[in-house]
Amino acid sequence: MELGRVSTAMVTPFSSTGDIDYDKTAKLIEHLIANGSDSLVVCGTTGESPTLSVEEKEALFTFTIKEVNKRIPVIAGTGTFSTKETVKLTRMAERVGADGIMLVAPYYNKPDQKGMYAHFAHVAGETSLPVMLYNIPGRSAVNMLPETLIALSKITNIRAVKEASGNLEQMVDIISGTDEGFSVYSGDDSLALPTLAIGGKGIVSVASHVAGNEMQQMIAAFKDGRTEQAGAMHRALLPLFRAIFTAPNPVMVKYALEKLGVETGGVRLPLVALEGNDEPFDNVWKNYRKNLHIFN
Repeated sequence: MELGRVSTAMVTPFSSTGDIDYDKTAKLIEHLIANGSDSLVVCGTTGESPTLSVEEKEALFTFTIKEVNKRIPVIAGTGTFSTKETVKLTRMAERVGADGIMLVAPYYNKPDQKGMYAHFAHVAGETSLPVMLYNIPGRSAVNMLPETLIALSKITNIRAVKEASGNLEQMVDIISGTDEGFSVYSGDDSLALPTLAIGGKGIVSVASHVAGNEMQQMIAAFKDGRTEQAGAMHRALLPLFRAIFTAPNPVMVKYALEKLGVETGGVRLPLVALEGNDEPFDNVWKNYRKNLHIFN
């Protein structure tokens, strides 16, 4: 699965009535392609996937694939807490032309390691598409251990993981135990550079909505051996990374996109829009914009 270095977990734009806004979606896609996204993940948790119906997911997959028109890969987020429902969504994503799928660890029902292995192995066996697994204990309430992931990597079409445990030691174990064709991506923007340093492939990012080009420059500096420059870029980006997660995702990144003039609307309940004092984020944003000379 070739996602590039920076894959964006795309937000879902909504209209004032709470429906998916496809005009805004088209503009967002063009913005992301022009600003550093090597691939897009559609209907992930950043896209508020738990609030989207099956019909909405199919429409959004279809629209995004058509709009992108093979310029970059489109990865469909098809994972749910139900194996049967995940298979249904995965087959639908394959039918409409997705380049791959992302499967989050089943949330709420808290399967053990054997259950997670069985779930992912079963879904992978129902599709010819390449599969990216998604380990995010903070949302799923279960941590997929390295030995489980390493075993799953032996399945031919399971080719990558978005690792959002925040545990670099765990990521080292995964990288050490999987073959060279298996890619480990950080699921945390703040660990993008450390993940590269231990042998990871890149980042599945939220912040790339607004800082994609800068993240690409940071990664390029690291890959070129300009490690001090890459470190300076990381330090300049880190306050923004932190600020984007000061409210439930994707509240803050939608707010940040608005500051760039990219309208994506509000969020769906049970999330609520930013209210009250937005000065702390605005100050971080101003400082980030002021430091853009570091990336030139």
